[in-house]
Amino acid sequence: MTDFSALPYRPCVGVMLVNAHGRVFVGQRIDQRESEVGQDGDFWQMPQGGIDPGEELRAAAYRELWEETGVGHMHATFLAQSKDEVLYDLPDHLIGKLWKGKYRGQRQYWLLMRFTGADADINLAAHNPPEFCEWKWVDPETLPDLIVPFKKRVYRAVLDEFRSLI
Repeated sequence: MTDFSALPYRPCVGVMLVNAHGRVFVGQRIDQRESEVGQDGDFWQMPQGGIDPGEELRAAAYRELWEETGVGHMHATFLAQSKDEVLYDLPDHLIGKLWKGKYRGQRQYWLLMRFTGADADINLAAHNPPEFCEWKWVDPETLPDLIVPFKKRVYRAVLDEFRSLI
């Protein structure tokens, strides 16, 4: 049996993108499968992804935001960064399957950004292959109910930290 606790956490950045009405962007992953989340469900997430070696946090956030939503610097204004990293562990059935088995979970910094464009500026196909198949704006308070169960704590922490700025 493999000791997953010896594996490191993947460095990652997440973006809470909020519109002028205080609603948050979420997307539904194309690769979401019941076998990966351990149960069926209608799960949505905010943009997030790995930080490349040597890449600065804000640059990684804008890159991931563009890759997943087509929204770039022109339509997203940086507002805040989480004070601390938030860590989460993958469920045992996913360790070894995601990220080529190199990580036990992720350590994430989150950035809050204001969307200044129009909905037409969102382009899920901006990057090939796309990561999301659908998107929507949601009430921030619903975020923990939309994400896969093993990330609920992360979304509660992000929401708690950014709530007053949304």
